[in-house]
Amino acid sequence: MAGNKSYTIVEYFGGDDGYRCGYCKNEKGNFSHGMWTHTMTVQDYQDLIDRGWRRSGKYVYKPIMNKTCCPQYTIRCHALKFQPSKSHKKILKKMSKFLSKGELPKGPGDGLGADASRPPCRKAKDVRKERRLQKEQMRQGADGVSSIVSPTPPTPTQDNQPKPLEDFINESLPDSSSHCLEVRLVPVNFEDPQFTASYQQSVALYARYQMAIHGDDPSACSESEFRRFLCDSPLEAEFSPDGPEVGYGSFHQQYWLDGRIVAVGVIDILPTCVSSVYLYYHPDFASLSLGSYSALREIAFTRQLQKQSPKLSYYYLGFYIHSCPKMRYKGQYRPSDLVCPETFVWVPIERCLPQLENSRYARFNQDPDAGDARVLKDVGRVMVLYRRTVMPYAAYTRKRKGSNDETEVQQYASLVGQDCAERILLYRA
Repeated sequence: MAGNKSYTIVEYFGGDDGYRCGYCKNEKGNFSHGMWTHTMTVQDYQDLIDRGWRRSGKYVYKPIMNKTCCPQYTIRCHALKFQPSKSHKKILKKMSKFLSKGELPKGPGDGLGADASRPPCRKAKDVRKERRLQKEQMRQGADGVSSIVSPTPPTPTQDNQPKPLEDFINESLPDSSSHCLEVRLVPVNFEDPQFTASYQQSVALYARYQMAIHGDDPSACSESEFRRFLCDSPLEAEFSPDGPEVGYGSFHQQYWLDGRIVAVGVIDILPTCVSSVYLYYHPDFASLSLGSYSALREIAFTRQLQKQSPKLSYYYLGFYIHSCPKMRYKGQYRPSDLVCPETFVWVPIERCLPQLENSRYARFNQDPDAGDARVLKDVGRVMVLYRRTVMPYAAYTRKRKGSNDETEVQQYASLVGQDCAERILLYRA
């Protein structure tokens, strides 16, 4: 190819065959379109995930929403407007307590539940006793026995504004803290000394996580599988004057506890978002709710990057799957949006949930006349790579007289949209 311009190069695969669903375990119910990516620019991937695509290693796939057994909707959180919920605060405080005192939670599951064998703390009992007393006094006041004057509610001030996420994360710990947690951002690059120095430790942690948490056979979580799934990325590092200092591309966010890695969040930094790819962690620390904790850290990280790059303000959590109860937790990071599978506009999740209660597949855009703003209009302008030469599809068909792949190219281009189809190179053998 002539010139030094960076291109996205893909090979497209149809979605006719059904595969086993990892959510409902349907043996032939998972249908998706797929593309193998040789290289990909961060802007092209940003545009693709905004149309419902998602990557696994170098393979990029898009669920066939009205056909697959468990429709998967792209979800994003407005990082700048995010306020931690009560359960999120519990997770952050649980981590802070662990770091300062060294005690792992003993509650069931992920440690959020109460331990029924332990009596309620005295403070909680005192609060309940006080509330009962107040109710009794109010009842007596209503009967004319006594009267209670309600205190005037305080005037809102800067002091009683909601505590920001960063304050919970960066809560100061005593000098005598039992543990030290450090978060390191490492580019996925085998030429980077930090990445290579921690590589074998990451491989071992991934295998341990997959076997303990997901019950994988050792052969399914080998080094080659780890590399294919979480190290191979089509995104090459890119830097922009108005972008973040760390640049764009694929990274591992490593959580080091007392000098060893206990969790790794795999993320992509893109022009308008931080996109979560995967998380794996040491099973011994499952009670710390590391999945939720890492998501909160990644939201805070997105906010940090936004100060360097104003348009980078969203946190993508992958797919929201309402039909799978275990995946609904992603809807708790609010405010958040789901992308409409037909018009590809973002719709607040509060408006989407009632529809998903009635049907697994739903069009979220309420305007019946609205369509895809990037709908395919001219298949002839689709760019292809043929014999190491870049050309529009119209020129390719003239070179390859009798070409019978127009139906396939039309399907591919309609899925990526006209804009991407005119930038991305579709490989033709």
